[in-house]
Amino acid sequence: MDAIIADGKSRMSKSVQTLKDEFSGLRTGRASSAMFERIKVEYYGNPTPLNQLATISIPEARLVVIQPWDKSVIGEIEKAIQKSELSLNPNNDGKVIRINIPPLTEERRKEYVKHAKQLAEQARVAVRNVRRDANDSLKKAQKDGDISEDEAKRGEDEIQKLTDQHTKEIDELLEAKEKEILEL
Repeated sequence: MDAIIADGKSRMSKSVQTLKDEFSGLRTGRASSAMFERIKVEYYGNPTPLNQLATISIPEARLVVIQPWDKSVIGEIEKAIQKSELSLNPNNDGKVIRINIPPLTEERRKEYVKHAKQLAEQARVAVRNVRRDANDSLKKAQKDGDISEDEAKRGEDEIQKLTDQHTKEIDELLEAKEKEILEL
């Protein structure tokens, strides 16, 4: 029974961590190096993560400076940023790329909040699926005679507590992200 609960807890935590990772890449009105984590740059024929080709710094709240280690790749980095869903316009001076992060329009903010809510709902569904799988495993173990009816009931209660705890964490993450997106 403990193995089933531990597995459920681990899988629920992974769902929450995935949501945190998704949220870190979601654009807000201020600059963040996390915005560029998903960008892949064509480097010698291979798609390479941007952070493996350049230093990404945030000298001001609305400015990102990308300094490639190999100057020959600066054009490819610029193209990759323009192709990304970030809707940013990089400026290249031959040595570094500067990106001004424009303030989000009200309409874009609402789109990002809507997207954040969808991501949070996907995470909640994932947590509930883990709960269902764990409860099914407990019922099977009880049916097979591995655990008693009381142990199965205690296990289900423990799984429900974990579900509630992780769902609450998802709701808190969403609330914080909404606030971050909507602040001017």
